[in-house]
Order: sequence, then C-alpha cells, then structure tokens
Amino acid sequence: VQLQASGGGLVQAGGSLRLSCAASGRAFGSYVMGWFRQAPGKEREFVACMTWSGGTKYYADSVKGRFTISRDNAENTVYLRMNSLKPDDTAVYYCAAKYTTAVISTTQYDYWGQGTQVTVSS
Repeated sequence: VQLQASGGGLVQAGGSLRLSCAASGRAFGSYVMGWFRQAPGKEREFVACMTWSGGTKYYADSVKGRFTISRDNAENTVYLRMNSLKPDDTAVYYCAAKYTTAVISTTQYDYWGQGTQVTVSS
C-alpha cells in the first residue's frame, strides 16, 4: 500500500487549501482513510476520517465545520478540504489507511503516507 499526500502550502489565515492523498496497492473498499496532523513539539493528532464507502465521516472538534473529507473512487484519492484556516492549523498533515469498517480516531492505522506541510500565517 502506498499513500501519497500532496497539496500543502503557505496560506493566510482565513484562506483555504485542499490536500490530496493518492492511494494505491490494493482495493480500499474495506478501509477507513484518515487525516492526521503534527505540529512542532506536539503529538500527532486526529483530524478527520471516513469509510471508503463514504457512508461515515468523523471529525475532530477543532476542525468540525471548517474541514471536509471526501474521496474520488475513480482516482483512488482522498481529499481534505480546509476552509477558514487558522494559525493553529499549522502542521505537517498525514494521510493514513486502516483495514476496518469502523471509523477510528486514534493513530492505530496500518499505513501512513509522507506528510505535507501546511503553514497558516496570521
């Protein structure tokens, strides 16, 4: 399994970014896909996840209403649309996959992509 995250960058507070996670290596129909982030000096934290079917989505309270997780079946890609960005959202963002049909917000995922840096200036 390979997960390739992209789309990070520098944005002003209040701006938007869309992160992409291209997944390959197997069929992901029985997987949960997640996004996590890690700021300097802090532990990796959960941001959002969804079942591949799209039937269930779950967000951290800190991003609820601002971030949206989605996926494109044809492209085998999961997205994280981030609106109303704040300086506190600055972190390296990681996508992850877990073989399960239940959404999970811990870091106990099976596969991880490399991170993509998101920097929000005030």
